[in-house]
Amino acid sequence: MGNLNKEVGVSSFKIEGRFVGFVGNLGEKPKRLRVATAEGECYIKLSKELRSSLGDVLQPGDWVEISGEQKRKYKTGELKLKAYQVKITAPTKQEKVFQPPVAAPKTKACVMVCQKSSCRKRGAGEVCQAVSESLRDRGLEDQVAIKGTGCMKECKKGPCVVFMPDKSRYTGVAPKEVSTLIEKHFAAKLKPEASQRELSPVT
Repeated sequence: MGNLNKEVGVSSFKIEGRFVGFVGNLGEKPKRLRVATAEGECYIKLSKELRSSLGDVLQPGDWVEISGEQKRKYKTGELKLKAYQVKITAPTKQEKVFQPPVAAPKTKACVMVCQKSSCRKRGAGEVCQAVSESLRDRGLEDQVAIKGTGCMKECKKGPCVVFMPDKSRYTGVAPKEVSTLIEKHFAAKLKPEASQRELSPVT
């Protein structure tokens, strides 16, 4: 029997939707697009050519038409999309009817923890618990949300954590490091005496 992980069913695709944002490490060229369509949100990998040209062009809320190649994994049925062309366009009347609502920008701070299997095996569940306890101990549970996310593409370095709204990303986070990170990123929300604590850098 052949390798069940090989990709089969290669075909082209074209979708339209509203651009939500880029996915990738800060300071690097974006690797994926996050797009809201009538069927829900999807993540689309960018070709190398597009990674260099789209960073300063697209803005959240732009309506886009994306063309490219799609592959489906034989074993899992997972569908992968790769974009080779992205055009800013305008929705048709029919598409406006089914256009998903665009949520208003959230000002609330957030700690995002990857919940995919690889990160969970490396302790993502314990990290979430540590975040919850650390926020509660500092009276921040109503000011800072905890959100589980999909894969951040750093599976071998998990658990992966992102602090919003400044988008600071950390890999290999241990539960004992959470308190330091909470105080580092949300010092302005802490009581004066708490925010003046000396913070040790996370290595």
